This record gives sequence, structure tokens and C-alpha cells, in this order.
Amino acid sequence: MKTRAITGIFFVAVMLGSFFAGPVIYTLFYGLLSLLCLQEFYKLLKQSGQQPNLATGLLNGLFIFAAFAGTFYLEANLSHKLLFILVPTLGSIFIQELYRTSPAPFTNIGYTFLGLIFTIIPFTFFHALAFISPAGFNAHFPMAFLLMLWANDTGAYLTGRQFGRSKLFERHSPKKTWEGFIGGILISAVVGYIIGIYFTELPWRNWVSIAIIIGIVGTGGDLVESMFKRSINVKDSGGILPGHGGLLDRFDGLLLAAPIVFTYLYFILH
Repeated sequence: MKTRAITGIFFVAVMLGSFFAGPVIYTLFYGLLSLLCLQEFYKLLKQSGQQPNLATGLLNGLFIFAAFAGTFYLEANLSHKLLFILVPTLGSIFIQELYRTSPAPFTNIGYTFLGLIFTIIPFTFFHALAFISPAGFNAHFPMAFLLMLWANDTGAYLTGRQFGRSKLFERHSPKKTWEGFIGGILISAVVGYIIGIYFTELPWRNWVSIAIIIGIVGTGGDLVESMFKRSINVKDSGGILPGHGGLLDRFDGLLLAAPIVFTYLYFILH
């Protein structure tokens, strides 16, 4: 518990600090984080006997994140041209497989692309939350997202442990309950209301709506990651965070919720 607490405090401090360091550090930090999650995903696949292309996958992950992040720093014409670099780099995943001796080349290609879709793309949406405001860079949106996500996770754990009786999805996550699911959403909504008092970019109703989206969709992301880990018979996605498991364990809710929240905010703010 002591190790878990120390790791948790350090983790939260680093995450929150990334929001106050300015847009460039923010972009570099979440770009690195997305690549670490992708590496963790490929490592899990390799442990289960699959052969995704690690080097080419990571290179493409870097290009994808950089290409979309660049749209917030470069002029429109140049940023749009930057996206065309993805055409040859994504094609390299197919070409490189020609030179490997694997008996299942299309399986390798599929898993390589799955890693990019499952980790890099959600992080590009999360990163974009800070730039979604017409006024420019605003770290309140991604910061509020994480605060509500953490509130949902903590609330679900505490209420599920105290009142949990009815299993939510026992086949993939035996410890999750409907009581914990509802409790997590309610506590996240309360945090959303409090955020609305201090972050006035949106009315409190919108912050609460985002909290509910995160509670529902984020739980789905948690279940999807649990399904993935059970399919390859592992408990934690990694050991980079002592007492907490891997990065995918900490960001599983973000992976599905970030694109939905971005879409919701886009139609509100534009």
C-alpha cells in the first residue's frame, strides 16, 4: 500500500504538472506517453505468441501523433501537407512484412495496426482537448477530463467495495459491479459540478454531462482492456508503475472516452 501510495502521488503530480508547463512540453509529454502505451500493448502481444512489428509500429505511432499535433502549431497548408507523410509510413507496415519469415503475415499486420488504433489515436484526441477552444491552448479541458476520470475510477472502486452485489460484466471483470458503476458516475458528476465552479469555460451542466460520458464510456474502455488481458492470460499490462501495474491499466478509460468527449466538446464550442 505504501508503494502504491507513493507511486500514485508521483504519477498525479507529473500528470498535473504537464498541464502547467506550456503547450510544447504538454505535446511532447503526451506524445511520449502514447508511444509507451503502444510499446506496452505490443509487448503484451509478443508475450502471448503474436508477432506485431514493434519498430515499424512505434515509428508510425510517432508519425501519427506528430502529424496531428503539428496541425495546432503550423499554418493550415503546411499542417495538411504533413498528414500526407502517413501514406508511405503506414504502407511500410505491409512492405516490411514481406521480409519477415512469419507464417501469419496478415495477423502481424492486423495487430500492428490494432495497436495504433487502440493507443495512439485516442491519445491524439486527448491531446487535442487542450487546443479545442477557439481561444487557443487551454489545459483546463484535458485536466478536467483526467480529474473526472480518476473520480470515476475511485468512486467505482469505493462504492463497489462497500455496496457491490450485482456483477456488471463478470466474464471479463469479476470484481466490477453495477453499484460501483453507478457510484463512479455519480461521484464523477459531483466532481464535474465542482469543476464547473472554477473552470468557467463551460456551464456546470456541460461539465456534468462530460463526467457522465466519461463514467459510462470510460468503464467500457476498462472492460475492453480487461477482455484483452484475459484473452492473453495476464493480470497487469506492465510494471512501469509499482503497485499500479502498467500505463494501459491507468489509461484504459481514456482510450475510449477521449474521442467521444472531444466530439462532444467540438460541437459545443464550434
